[in-house]
Amino acid sequence: MTKLLTLLALLASVPCAQAASSVDLSVSGKITPSACEPSLSNGGVYDLGKIAAKELNADQPTALPVHNLQLTLTCAGSTLVALKPSDNRSGSHFDNETVHKFGLGLVNGNEKLGSMALNLQSIMADGAEMRAISSVGTTSWGPSSILSAAFLSSFTFNWSTPNLAPDPIQHLSAQVQITPRIAPANTLTLTKEVPIDGSVTLEINYL
Repeated sequence: MTKLLTLLALLASVPCAQAASSVDLSVSGKITPSACEPSLSNGGVYDLGKIAAKELNADQPTALPVHNLQLTLTCAGSTLVALKPSDNRSGSHFDNETVHKFGLGLVNGNEKLGSMALNLQSIMADGAEMRAISSVGTTSWGPSSILSAAFLSSFTFNWSTPNLAPDPIQHLSAQVQITPRIAPANTLTLTKEVPIDGSVTLEINYL
């Protein structure tokens, strides 16, 4: 945007330049007749219960139990869809691999409590096995089971082809594998009870 504005300013300063007298605006999108409804088992909640501070590793992360929630997508008809995760606790993950992790909240407003990784497993749709694929945009797809706020995740029946692409689905089920861990205890103030507060929104994008 800065380069464009600078160029326009330079053109305007040239006496012989012809200024455009109009500009185009376009509106694009799609109206789909086959909306999809997502749902997660247990209301989308993984309750870790209470964890004693003394059980945490002092100088390295503490891995917490891995847990699966079942994701279901039910569409009115065969539909091309992708999932776009959003981290509702963005900035609270302590890992270096922040692009593929989601935060678990803050302690005292600035201490990063932990992180969780999300993966898609055991994907079935319309009676057949599927695999997860991902894309930064919507044109080039690669194999990945990771759910990340950095890209879209979709599904394909044809994972052996070199040109991966999403396939339309109507009824899909998958396991969302949750792998949480707590930051080293020596980086946290744990003198009182601290909530583990991870929150992710999975938005459906129609392709």
